[in-house]
Amino acid sequence: MILYRYIIYQVLIGFAIATAILLPLFSFFDLLDQLDDVGKGTYRAKDAFYYTALLLPRRFIQIAPFVTLLGTVIALGKLAVHSELIAMRVAGLSPTRISLAPLSVGVVLLIGVAILEQFVAPQLQQQAFTYRANALELTVELGKNLGIWTRNEKNILRIGQIVNPRRAADIEILHLDDAGFLQSHTLAQFAEVIDDEIWELQQVVVRTFNGDQIIPERIDVLRWHSFVHPDDIATLTKPPESLSPLELYRHVEFLRSTGQESDSYALALWRKAGSALMSVAMLLLSIPFVFGSIRSGLSNKLVLAALIGIAVYLLDQIIANTGLILHFNPAMVALTPGLIMSMLALAWLRRTF
Repeated sequence: MILYRYIIYQVLIGFAIATAILLPLFSFFDLLDQLDDVGKGTYRAKDAFYYTALLLPRRFIQIAPFVTLLGTVIALGKLAVHSELIAMRVAGLSPTRISLAPLSVGVVLLIGVAILEQFVAPQLQQQAFTYRANALELTVELGKNLGIWTRNEKNILRIGQIVNPRRAADIEILHLDDAGFLQSHTLAQFAEVIDDEIWELQQVVVRTFNGDQIIPERIDVLRWHSFVHPDDIATLTKPPESLSPLELYRHVEFLRSTGQESDSYALALWRKAGSALMSVAMLLLSIPFVFGSIRSGLSNKLVLAALIGIAVYLLDQIIANTGLILHFNPAMVALTPGLIMSMLALAWLRRTF
C-alpha cells in the first residue's frame, strides 16, 4: 500500500509537470493570436491576457489526453531510470499492480475533466467571446449584418439582434405553405419573449402573398407561437466547441426536430466522448512505453511520446474535418482515433506483459 501511494504521488507530479509544459505552450499561441487585435476598438494587451486566461480550462480539456501520456511517461520513466521499478518488481509488485496507480489517477483526471467540461469551461469560454466582442466593438455572436437564422418545416426565422435574453430586434418570419412556397412575410421591429412558446411581436408589417397580389398589413402588437425555445436562440450564437455536453445534446435534438443540419454540433458532442476515450488510450499506451524499455533514457522516451502525441493530434483533426466534409456518422468520426489508439495500446500491453 505504501508503494502504491508512492507511485500515485509520482504520477501526480508527472501530470503536474506535463500540464506546466503543455498548458502555457498552447496558451502562448492563443495570446499571440489575440495580440494581433490589440489596438482595435478598445481592445488592449490586458484584454488579450484576460481573454487567454478565460480559455485556460478549455485548453486543459483539449490537452488532457497528452497530459496523461507525457505525465505517466515522466513518472514511470523516472522510476525506471532510478531502478525503482526493478526494486518494486523484485519486492513482488507485478507490472499490472504497478499500472493500477497511474490508471487510478487517470480516472480521477477524467472525472475532473468532465466537471470542467460541463460546469466551468463552456461558461468561461462564452464569457471570453463576449468580452472580446465588446472590446472590439463587434457582433461576433450573430455575424455582422447577418443575424441568426433557423427554421422548421413551415417557418424560417431571422433574428437581427439580441437585445437581452427576453428581447430581440429586427425580426423576420417567412411562412411557407405545404408545397414550400412563400405564403407570408412578417417583419417586426421588436419581439418580447413572453414564455417558451409565445412571442409578442411589436411594430409589425405582415405581407400576405395571394397569387400575384401582395397584401400588406400593419399591426402594432402581434402574438406569435414560436417554434424556437429561448435557450436554443442563445445556443445558435455560440460555436459548437464552446457548449457543454448537455447544451450540445439539447441543441442537436432541436436541430433534428426542425429538419436542420446538425452534423457539426453532433460531431462536437461526440468528440467530447472521443477525448475521454483518447485519454484512456494514451494512459494505456504510456505503461508499456516505459516497461518495454526500462534501460533506455528518459529523454528518449519523452521525445518519442511527444512525437506520438503530435501525430495523434493531427490524425484526430484530419479525421474530424474529413468526416464533417463527407458527412460521415459523427459518432464514428469522433470515436475512431481513440478506438485505434486503444487497440494499439492493448496489443502493446499484451506483448509487454
